[in-house]
Amino acid sequence: MSLSRRTLIRSGALALASPIVSAVETLPVFKAQAQASTPEQTWRHGLSLFGELKYPEGFKHFDYVNPKAPTGGLVRQVALGTFDNFNLAVGRVKGAMAAGIGLIYDTLMASALDEVSTEYGLLAEAVKHPDDFTSCTYRLRPQAKWHDGKPITPEDVIFSFEAFKKYDPQQAAYYRHVTKAEKTGEREITFTFDQAGNRELPQIIGQLNVLPKHWWVGTDAQGRQRDISLTLMEAPLGSGPYRVKSFVAGRTISYERVPDYWGKDINVNVGTNNFDELRYEYFRDSTVALEAFKADTLDWRYENSAKDWATAYDFPAVRDKRVILEEFEIRNFGIMQCFAFNIRRDKFKDPRVRRAFNFAFDFEEMNKQIFFGQYRRINSYFEGTELASTGLPEGQELEILQTVKDKVPPEVFTTAFTNPKGGDANAVRNNMREALRLFREAGWEIKDHKLTNVKTGERMQVEVLLSQPTFERIVSFWKPLLERVGVDVSIRVVDATQYENRQRNWDFDIILASWSQSLSPGNEQRGFWGSKAAEQPGSRNFVGIQDPAIDALIDRVVFAKNRAELVAATKALDRVLLANHFVVPQWTYGKIRTARWNRFGKPDPLPKYGMAAFPTVWWWDAELAAKTGSRT
Repeated sequence: MSLSRRTLIRSGALALASPIVSAVETLPVFKAQAQASTPEQTWRHGLSLFGELKYPEGFKHFDYVNPKAPTGGLVRQVALGTFDNFNLAVGRVKGAMAAGIGLIYDTLMASALDEVSTEYGLLAEAVKHPDDFTSCTYRLRPQAKWHDGKPITPEDVIFSFEAFKKYDPQQAAYYRHVTKAEKTGEREITFTFDQAGNRELPQIIGQLNVLPKHWWVGTDAQGRQRDISLTLMEAPLGSGPYRVKSFVAGRTISYERVPDYWGKDINVNVGTNNFDELRYEYFRDSTVALEAFKADTLDWRYENSAKDWATAYDFPAVRDKRVILEEFEIRNFGIMQCFAFNIRRDKFKDPRVRRAFNFAFDFEEMNKQIFFGQYRRINSYFEGTELASTGLPEGQELEILQTVKDKVPPEVFTTAFTNPKGGDANAVRNNMREALRLFREAGWEIKDHKLTNVKTGERMQVEVLLSQPTFERIVSFWKPLLERVGVDVSIRVVDATQYENRQRNWDFDIILASWSQSLSPGNEQRGFWGSKAAEQPGSRNFVGIQDPAIDALIDRVVFAKNRAELVAATKALDRVLLANHFVVPQWTYGKIRTARWNRFGKPDPLPKYGMAAFPTVWWWDAELAAKTGSRT
């Protein structure tokens, strides 16, 4: 199951530019509550993939919130790049989405930040499904309404589902097995699936952002017909705890708390959404954003630079504790962050070529020189979780891999994946020799000091596409080593809009990419690595993977019958992805670094799987704010 947008907003992860439990081995079960509608289906207040729900029907609030948290105050946060779109339905394929826009919408269900893969009713008061998971039905709360006072209806849900499936490539892949959405009662919507046994589909439906049909089929203030297939620069109608207060395109956007929000007393919302206003200030460069934070024009900052974390926060407000530096552990997801190849291009089709690029990357020296030794190398597509493959396959994982043995690299069964290690001159020389050997095996030789394809005469020229100049120093460290083995390397920094357009249309050689992985992988893997997604512009299959073995292993993940099988199938998938060398893995830290002006209160403890959970469960502390001083 992917990390839903609402979950990321609640946990604070959406502010990260790039970003980490074991679970009981039981069948995913759904706790029965309320009265049964039929012998086969029971209305439930929540769903869980891992076992019994923590919170019973009628619970008052989540344990990790302060139900008496004061309301008020303004939070100013940073956003990088620009924005020119408020339309979620086309946000992945057109324009640049405004930061925080998901705050104005509600979903059918809401995730708990102290459980793994559970959801409780938000717009929906109850959900039911048959034992074979061939459909699910949601029943809307009668009090749910849009900000204009109109009720939220099954027609809104169906409209939203169809719009996302039609215009969003990632959602199209995510909902591929949902064949129909229809109104089956005054407040009921039934979703029909094309096959049995896909256990997470009911929860996937629960993550749906519901859009107002009546608003989208209407006209704007100038009488122009709205079109959900196009970008939007009009503040949209929502139903959530916040609404757009004001914006300046590409520069700033503010959201104000809705005083008569229909769901403010719903148990999943109690103690959350405590700030009167949330503002995002846009910066083209993270260095400028850091200086703005120091000048007290921002309240909260996620720090993604190891160098800045080590050197840039020695200023008076930190020393006198008006600015608080704090790290929060990442327990709710794993990560693959990497240099990703576009294997749609012929020069990257041979895995030996891709592996050679890894041998020309000296992470250990980079970590020492520019990261202050803070990072560790990523060795898995599910780094930081129990789902990461290690050693050689055995047990159920080996059994699963045997089913695709003739379609995967033989080293899957004989050699554990490892990244090359550098850090000293001798190791680097050995790595360079191995890189040249791999290039030669793949048909590339050094001619006139340039790596050249022996058949076509093509030189190995690569462009690394970046969206921020701050990443240049990373690629600039890699570039000389690649040039030593004859690769011509150029670095291209473009603005956010250009970057998104080029990425969506596969117009790149190498990009810096990351995939966050939940603790319960599932249908989203098709969008990451599946063959169909490779041909869908805007999907997250940036690499262009089209591999029948990987497709088969994704199906084993999706249709796993219990937790043990899910873990085994995910490790098998991880192992095959690694063996194909689709990426050069980068690094990870395991915590998020934050800096804040000391004006806010928070629950103690914070939710286990929420990271900072800012601003979701925090609140404005007037006493602290008075001591910290007025804003500029």
